[in-house]
Amino acid sequence: MSLLQEKDRKYLWHPYTQMHDYAERDLLIIDRAQGVRLYDEKGREYFDTISSWWCIVHGHNHPTIKAAIARQLEKVEQVLLAGTSHEGAILLAEKLVALTPAKLAKVFYSDNGSTACEIAIKMSLQYWQHVGEPQRRELVALARGYHGDTIGTMSLGGVPEFHGAFAGLLFDSHRLPSPYCYRCPVGCQQESCDCECLAPFAKLLAEKGEKIAVLIVEPLIQAAGGMLIYPVKHLQKAAALCKEYGVHLILDEVATGFGRTGTMFAMEQAGVVPDFLCLSKGLTGGCLPMAATLTTDAVYQAFYGDYAEERTFFHGHTFTGNPVAAAAALGSLQIFAEEDTLAHLPEKIRFLQGKMRRFADLPWVGDLRQLGMICALELVRDKAGKTPYAPAERVGWPIYLAGLKEGLLLRPLGNVIYLWLPLSTTLAEIEEITERVWRVLSDSRNIKGW
Repeated sequence: MSLLQEKDRKYLWHPYTQMHDYAERDLLIIDRAQGVRLYDEKGREYFDTISSWWCIVHGHNHPTIKAAIARQLEKVEQVLLAGTSHEGAILLAEKLVALTPAKLAKVFYSDNGSTACEIAIKMSLQYWQHVGEPQRRELVALARGYHGDTIGTMSLGGVPEFHGAFAGLLFDSHRLPSPYCYRCPVGCQQESCDCECLAPFAKLLAEKGEKIAVLIVEPLIQAAGGMLIYPVKHLQKAAALCKEYGVHLILDEVATGFGRTGTMFAMEQAGVVPDFLCLSKGLTGGCLPMAATLTTDAVYQAFYGDYAEERTFFHGHTFTGNPVAAAAALGSLQIFAEEDTLAHLPEKIRFLQGKMRRFADLPWVGDLRQLGMICALELVRDKAGKTPYAPAERVGWPIYLAGLKEGLLLRPLGNVIYLWLPLSTTLAEIEEITERVWRVLSDSRNIKGW
């Protein structure tokens, strides 16, 4: 054990980590990174197959982002955005508005995905009060949805493994069935599905639509809920129901934004325009924490008025619109333009999906799910019966350990093993990564019960 590992064990408490796992095991200490590779303190190499929690877009240490940060540090590193402004925040807002549908006209900054979503919820609730519909206070979300770890966003999330300990603090919200196609909540077959799992939403709106303020969803994939990829038409039908009953739609693109699904934003594939769009993670290319909530001019105008009218949106963060983070975000968008990142994705996506097909034939792989540069494999004890592993079996732990031996940083989600690759990953790197993953997952010694 190195000195750093000793100090880590002594002082640090890591997120979403059972620290007992490392009581007798050395924790991986990352010393440097370049492109899609991480290097530990001994110089060993690992592919960053999960984009360091889904945020690295153009690879680590991209020179364009580093240069943008360096230039900004010569000017100003931090200034409040309440009553003052700065060039980076202004220019970034302009670019985000230009990248998104015309309906989205205003940008409100924060510093992480949880707050981006919570801001959207608070804006919606206050909007309805300002426009004379204060009865619209009820919120709707999807089971297995994940929108963050604040009390507000946990109240909308549907991942009980994450939030169960805090149930007494959470407020009530309506939960719709998850569009979990492999284990359809209403028993439909994927080939004949017409999104019957949305029937409860239609029923809820018919009964009390005038009380519903907002629906929040992750477009096309429920990420932390199990990498559940669902049909475009589900999002389209949900959006149509919102429009029919005048309910706000929040799209949480914290994870899916900035090319992950093959388009700049996942919503583009459905042709859906929300009332609120939440962004973070890849906003700065994964370099610095930053978030943005985009909304319409109609929402903005409902808050516009004399201070005495109590229409101000009383929400803010110290590092809202931080100049250095804004510079990183502008640098990331510059890379998209200069390297034509999105134009190169279709070839990479086809290649990746082709390389993943053989995994579906493994007897312990129940479902293969793919969207853009994201691939997920759900492991099962019995393929014919779709019998899942119990959470206590921790089927992902030996796979994680085997991945490290193969030079892969994997982070299984329960029974789901997934790749969430940086957009900069080359065809040769995709070849190497999928081959190493195959060596891990095709070896029955790494699979519990086989």
